[in-house]
Amino acid sequence: MSASPAPARGRAPSRRALLAAAVATPAAGIAGVLTSDGRDPVTSGPPADAKAPGGPPSAGTPWPPAPGGDAGGRFRPAFPVDGLVTNEYACAHPDAGDARVSRDWVATSGSLFARWAFGWTGVPDGEAPGPDSGLHTGSSVFRLVTRRRDFADTTVRCWVFLRPPGTTGRTPARDWDGGHLWLRYRSPQELYALSFRRRDGTVALKRKHPAPGAPPDREGVYTTLATAGHALDYGRWHLVTGTVNGCRDDRVRIALSLNGRTVLETEDGAPGGLTTAGGVGLRGDNTEMAFFGFTAEDSTGRRACAEPTAEGTAR
Repeated sequence: MSASPAPARGRAPSRRALLAAAVATPAAGIAGVLTSDGRDPVTSGPPADAKAPGGPPSAGTPWPPAPGGDAGGRFRPAFPVDGLVTNEYACAHPDAGDARVSRDWVATSGSLFARWAFGWTGVPDGEAPGPDSGLHTGSSVFRLVTRRRDFADTTVRCWVFLRPPGTTGRTPARDWDGGHLWLRYRSPQELYALSFRRRDGTVALKRKHPAPGAPPDREGVYTTLATAGHALDYGRWHLVTGTVNGCRDDRVRIALSLNGRTVLETEDGAPGGLTTAGGVGLRGDNTEMAFFGFTAEDSTGRRACAEPTAEGTAR
């Protein structure tokens, strides 16, 4: 099959050109599904009906957010129509002439692509990517965090589309394979992880903290703060929202909402360094993922803190 013609120089690609490219290019997985219902994903949000790949929970949900962001305030990154945004090669070699460095994102593992103005992991594999992620993505272990680290009391929301998790030679099947939000990311060893779709069909709120007495670069230790059973459908768009707020006595309250409904919340009574600001981001394990409308904004005072329960509060 012959390739579709490139758009004219200096002009944005048309809807027809984008859809033709989707058919002509053997981009397996999400790349084809994103346009499977004939809509233009550049100018439209997820479809409002029940057709794949899914739709927003209500007509009143704003879509899409405006690109850009306010310095020190709301974070709303924009994506190009297509191409590699950044990858783990750029994280390890930021000064290299062939590194794809993003002003908004750091990919500590895996590759971040733009696909029809969505963020996309590419098709996951277990090999380290090169400068352009042309042969391998490394996205079976996908780790993406903002360059900004001033997000304290914050709400993060975005639309997410997941394929069922697989495996690679590097990454066997594990219960936690799936998609996760990061809040108050201070380092790879210290952060909050909100698991919104795991292989085992649960959602979870976790604190990651440095191992006591271990060197600073040693892998951190996860403490599970709350879990519940809640399995989102694969192959559909879902609105994922995570909120973190400081409370009295240095407690931190974390909440996870899916499609406009709070499914899990708890208070962390031993947050350590996570009482202060950090980055926000996304993590994926053995899962092909696309996302759109990623927004982080201040949530100070939006929710009063309550007495925590031993296992968190599932909704």
